[in-house]
Amino acid sequence: MSFLKEIQRRRTFGIISHPDAGKTTLTEKLLLFGGAIQEAGAVKNNKIKKGATSDFMEIERQRGISVATSVLAFIYKDKKINILDTPGHKDFAEDTFRTLTAVDSVIVVIDVAKGVEEQTEKLVEVCRMRKIPMIVFINKLDREGKDAFDLLDEVEQKLGLKVTPLSFPIGMGYDFKGIYNIYEKKLNLFSAENKQTVSKGIEFTDISTPELDEIIGTKPAETLREELELVSEVYPTFNKEEYLNGEIQPVFFGSALNNFGVKELLDCFIEIAPSPQPKKSEERLVDSKEEKLTGFVFKIHANMDPNHRNRLAFIKIVSGIFKRNAPYLHVRLNKKMKFSSPNAFFAEKKEIVDESYPGDIVGIQDTGNFKIGDTLTEGELLNFKGIPSFSPEHFRYVNNADPLKSKQLYKGLDQLMDEGVAQLFTLDLNGRKVIGTVGALQYEVIQYRLEHEYGAKCSYENLPVYKACWVEPEDPKNEEFKEFKRVKQRFLAKDKQGQLVFLADSAFTIQMTQSKFPSVKLHFTSEF
Repeated sequence: MSFLKEIQRRRTFGIISHPDAGKTTLTEKLLLFGGAIQEAGAVKNNKIKKGATSDFMEIERQRGISVATSVLAFIYKDKKINILDTPGHKDFAEDTFRTLTAVDSVIVVIDVAKGVEEQTEKLVEVCRMRKIPMIVFINKLDREGKDAFDLLDEVEQKLGLKVTPLSFPIGMGYDFKGIYNIYEKKLNLFSAENKQTVSKGIEFTDISTPELDEIIGTKPAETLREELELVSEVYPTFNKEEYLNGEIQPVFFGSALNNFGVKELLDCFIEIAPSPQPKKSEERLVDSKEEKLTGFVFKIHANMDPNHRNRLAFIKIVSGIFKRNAPYLHVRLNKKMKFSSPNAFFAEKKEIVDESYPGDIVGIQDTGNFKIGDTLTEGELLNFKGIPSFSPEHFRYVNNADPLKSKQLYKGLDQLMDEGVAQLFTLDLNGRKVIGTVGALQYEVIQYRLEHEYGAKCSYENLPVYKACWVEPEDPKNEEFKEFKRVKQRFLAKDKQGQLVFLADSAFTIQMTQSKFPSVKLHFTSEF
């Protein structure tokens, strides 16, 4: 198959939502339809020890939430689909933001009962800024929830989207009869008995036929006709160009747990979703159809296999073909590297691949050469932008709870920080280590992983810091900067890259510092 055809058949997308909207369940069902797994693992039901395919870290199985983005790939109708299942919990938002740099489109999952929640708003805002095409999936229709039109209004107002329903529910909760697929003009009937199988659609080119009344009953049929008429009057007709430009968002209804409405979503998705897109680097726009390889690291995962202490760097291929054992330039280190066993993923199952194409995600064994945001090319000096570290919101001193294991502790901290789980700051004054995170739950994850993966124990001590600000002096040699360092000596630290960071205890302190030392700039992200 030719290079261009390979690009055309790829779809790389992320699934985002608030926790518990059913994101991981939807991922599972997509895999089920792709024939990639034989049976879905109920994510919440702990009686089934299988758990969800995409949750493969021990702590995820215990908590029933996803804490790391997992990469899954499968073939469906000759399209190669790469899914990135992201954590919904806000404490792991940074991982999700970084993942959004590696996707070409997004599916937003919304719970029918809860509607649009705050985490969804934040993530959709990032997608809107980057003009990523989005499809909305309204989930859990087999439960009582909000009216379909109310939900569509809420999505438009809270998320600032322009929606067009491509399927519409018939009833909801106890009265849920099925879905009318507007895109394919088909009726899909729901029965709670066949949870694990897929109901066949009945074609209806004309919904005014009396046959509809016989199938779903007179009252639901009349309601459906009225609602569909309203849909066609109120909402714009679907236009693929507008969707690809991020100007219109199609909406599907369904119940992922009951396999309902998922096939319609997938069938439409592979038709309309974009194949790999060009990506902007600092130097120029890189087109996916270029023949020379470019790619960037958007995630690092330590200890994929705890017995081997191995780290994997996840690389999104932007252009060209990634070949096994071919030499590529690591731009930041300016050295050529070869990779003898690049992996493609299927949750924790990995297989070695000889060739990967734009849109694919490749995992590379890493001995500490990679950082998040690193670029690989065939020799050209390129840097892909937009993978920053954000200022953490929680800060704690980290103390070694087992003096005999200090080596393991520092190694563990070092590797976990490379993953971007949290940020490590070393105080200039006394060299004490401070961990900064976006959410408090990450401290538990770090403690758990240090103990179970590195055999090290740590304890925490609170530190009253409001924000970490990266420091950029106009002139490092001038007196004002020296004075700033002298006055703020107790609050200065270095991050893992050796950049100077000011740990401010309040918003007021930041204001006062900026007015007192105007030539010293303070930034809330590490990319300035």
